Amino acid sequence: MKFYKLPQTDLDVSSIILGMMRIANMSNGEIQQLVGAARDAGVTFIDHADIYGGAPHRCEARFGDAISLTTAEREKLVIQSKVGIRKGFFDFSSEHILASVDQSLAALKTDYLDVLLLHRPDTLVEPEEVAAAFDTLKSAGKVRHFGVSNHTPGQVELLKTAVTQPLIVNQVQLSITHAPLIASGVAANMAGLDQSIDRDNGLLDYSRINGIMLQAWSPFQKGFFDGVFLGDRENFADLNDAIDELAKAYGVTPTGIAVAWITRHPAKIQVVLGTTKPERVVEAAAGSSVSLTREEWYRLFRAAGHTLP
Repeated sequence: MKFYKLPQTDLDVSSIILGMMRIANMSNGEIQQLVGAARDAGVTFIDHADIYGGAPHRCEARFGDAISLTTAEREKLVIQSKVGIRKGFFDFSSEHILASVDQSLAALKTDYLDVLLLHRPDTLVEPEEVAAAFDTLKSAGKVRHFGVSNHTPGQVELLKTAVTQPLIVNQVQLSITHAPLIASGVAANMAGLDQSIDRDNGLLDYSRINGIMLQAWSPFQKGFFDGVFLGDRENFADLNDAIDELAKAYGVTPTGIAVAWITRHPAKIQVVLGTTKPERVVEAAAGSSVSLTREEWYRLFRAAGHTLP
């Protein structure tokens, strides 16, 4: 397992994050097996959100019911949750942030979150409201660190006009085949090439410059919830051929190579897994330690359909 220093903190965190988005209908035993396998593989980071599970705090509650942590065990884990998405609208009001965090803590059966993220940009955000909520949560010891998800550099800068705590995380969609975060910079200034369109306002470079950890969600998705590219030879034959060849060479699975493509980037991007299968977690953890060569990394990039000008 590859580990990173979480920017602007004293925390060493696993490059693999276990996402809890799909555990709502799992039994306590199944959740325990999943989390146990992840911990045995070296995963120290758990990702939640208040909306996961089809009802508010449903997945957080399932985790809290299934996983009993001693004080020492809790201190070895980094538990992250998100707030801001409500049914039909986004809400970064101080009142909602504070209420939702209290409900998350109760559901998770923990006294604090290591990291709280603002889930999707609220265009009606008032940075002073967010700052007031963050100050209250920080002083009360309920949240130790803060960040965002799916935010542009400008949206982060807007929050920073009032928020005093460092915003240390930004969780965004990224996979080999869904990589505008990376691909647009590779093809910068190429008129008429769709890949050259900057869809996130230079987020990759901004994050590296400003000490913000990027977390990649949907690391195996073809696009926006379009299914996985692994094994899809109808649309990604060349990519799967390359992945299979590298998997054999490095002694890992194709899942591991898909993870290695992300963790090879010097931005030190964490990979958020959404799987409920313990074996997939183990495969991903093994892949995180693979260090692809430049030639191998760019081979996968090209095989996924991206252009090298």
